[in-house]
Amino acid sequence: MTKNNEESDKSEDLNILAAGLVHEIRNPLHTISVNLQLLNEDLRIDSSKTGKKMLNRVQLLQKEVFRLQDILSDFLRFAKKHELNFVECDINEIIENVLDFITPEAIQHSIRILKNFDANLPKCNLDSNVIKQALLNVILNAQQAMSEGGELMVRTFQNGENIYIDITDTGYGIPLDKIDKIYQVYYSTKKTGTGLGLPTVKRIVEEHKGTISVHSKEGKGSSFLIKIPFQLEPKSRES
Repeated sequence: MTKNNEESDKSEDLNILAAGLVHEIRNPLHTISVNLQLLNEDLRIDSSKTGKKMLNRVQLLQKEVFRLQDILSDFLRFAKKHELNFVECDINEIIENVLDFITPEAIQHSIRILKNFDANLPKCNLDSNVIKQALLNVILNAQQAMSEGGELMVRTFQNGENIYIDITDTGYGIPLDKIDKIYQVYYSTKKTGTGLGLPTVKRIVEEHKGTISVHSKEGKGSSFLIKIPFQLEPKSRES
């Protein structure tokens, strides 16, 4: 057995273990969530001081359960082994779909979305589903960085054999001493972050033979630049 095959087998074992672990944790977590919701409903009709105090505690536990569910989902997406399904795609259309999805929440948070798409971009060979996930992660991060409103600017352009996606926000920015850590697994600048969003983005982009870079100024905002070759061979990722 070659070294590559051994590494592939180990990776497969870890993926199976990760999926099994998530499944075993999700089941009791779901039961806890259901029971907390029932307690929440019962305590809402108790107007006593003790009842209100218990309701606050139950709601706090519910928030923690939701956070754990998010962590499990992000962990599974990060650890899960998948074969990429490359098909010819219009990257502008993919971005439009993602922006349509987040627009209602952006409006609710007073975030203005600005778009500048290159209409002459060539079609790309991509796995549209995982690219959508990567773009969604970056855009949601940008949205969360603008809790008091702001502007989200998304543009596309071509340079040589590469297509570029520039996602810029006017949020609070990333401190200089933390910018080199944002792709580290489980590192997060947000109190409620799982630390798996941007590492997942980086892995997806690199699986498409691309790169991602960031420029940020604290208090001014951040700009993520994704570069993907549009002539990528339309074949599944080798294990």
